[in-house]
Amino acid sequence: MKTFFTLLGVLISLSAGAQADRFDKVEIKTTRLTQNLYLLEGEGGNIGVSAGDDGIFIIDDQFAPLTARILAAIKAISDKPLRFLINTHWHFDHTGGNENLGKAGVVIVAHDNVRKRLSTKTAIDFFKSSYGPTAAIGLPVITFKDTMTFHLNGDEATALHVPNAHTDGDSIIHFRNANVVHMGDTYFNGLYPFIDTGTRGSVKGMIAAANRVLAIADDTTKIIPGHGPLSNKLELKTYRDMLAAVHANVARLVKARKTLAQVIAAKPTKDYDAKWGNGFLKPDAFIEIVYTSVTSEK
Repeated sequence: MKTFFTLLGVLISLSAGAQADRFDKVEIKTTRLTQNLYLLEGEGGNIGVSAGDDGIFIIDDQFAPLTARILAAIKAISDKPLRFLINTHWHFDHTGGNENLGKAGVVIVAHDNVRKRLSTKTAIDFFKSSYGPTAAIGLPVITFKDTMTFHLNGDEATALHVPNAHTDGDSIIHFRNANVVHMGDTYFNGLYPFIDTGTRGSVKGMIAAANRVLAIADDTTKIIPGHGPLSNKLELKTYRDMLAAVHANVARLVKARKTLAQVIAAKPTKDYDAKWGNGFLKPDAFIEIVYTSVTSEK
């Protein structure tokens, strides 16, 4: 408990000067999923929380100015110490709180490539922006190549690397006993997904990640997407089918040697825009990402 309150005090002071920014009115919403698992929603990637007698383990941490509010939401769940954080990938809306948490002694875990990306200045080509490097205190101190398992709070939480999906360092986390999966940004529920092709993400990898979760899920599995509301197997299958269809449509046009402008004009997402095209990524932008991914396939 001492670790938690020390952390909370440090972070209240860190975020006190950020009241005029875009995070000022963000509230953290807590949803209980099982006896020990919770979903936190705020600004940025959805956060998973495992809280029990063994302490607290969280998945992703959104933006630095929100850390105090996130910790307050966790404190309302449990006063056990926050022990572990796993980043599902390197993007700033999932790792922004790393430095705050690292300073408080939280053990940060991620795939090997997440540490590599955070350790240097890394660009998101599509948005013509760059980030980092993250200070050493905010870097993962434990990394893995394929899988690793946390044995905490009466469950086995296995992190599974899904290669070249949203990025080259994505992990999904499967809580076996609770039947809950956190998919990070391999799943955007209800909106076209951003795929960071500049850091080796791909549409095929996104489809493969969805298939991997569909293979372990059943009709009662709770699925936490990186963005969007809590989901289930049927909704994930609909998302997978959309990705597969759009990929096939764009691939046919690329095979016919159509240019990007011609592919966009052909509207290969038209059957899906009403359902998926109302998020931050509009249809033409999503088509451009899919086109870039398809044209880089071997």
